[in-house]
Amino acid sequence: MISHSMILSLSKDTIKISQEQDVVFLKNRVKETAVKIKMGLVNQTRIITAASELVRNMMRYANGGNCVIEVVSSGRVNGVRLTFTDKGPGIPDIAAAMRDGFSTGRSLGLGLPGTKRLVNEFDIKSKVGEGTTVTIVKWANG
Repeated sequence: MISHSMILSLSKDTIKISQEQDVVFLKNRVKETAVKIKMGLVNQTRIITAASELVRNMMRYANGGNCVIEVVSSGRVNGVRLTFTDKGPGIPDIAAAMRDGFSTGRSLGLGLPGTKRLVNEFDIKSKVGEGTTVTIVKWANG
């Protein structure tokens, strides 16, 4: 894993997510960004799937939020960093939410742990009553 202090942001784009068409726009923008850094098709699929899971959670539990899309670099390696931020109810027990099979909704509960498996770096911070921030990084060749 690459240390966050070694990562340099090369470009940044913030997308507000408040309705269903914003989700489609976000997924398209993530794909465009991945293609721009010459990310392979398998890794493109992984980052788009991870983004879909996180944006779906943000819509379901927090009625939307923001996603910052960044092209990041660490040495000669480029990647895509996505930071999802919402002002929803927060997650009272992150450890439980990160277990396979855990769900507060009617889903399979594969969202957060499944997302973590799809990316190279995963960070989640949440405060009850204030919201949640999830940051993921997928390296172009990782």
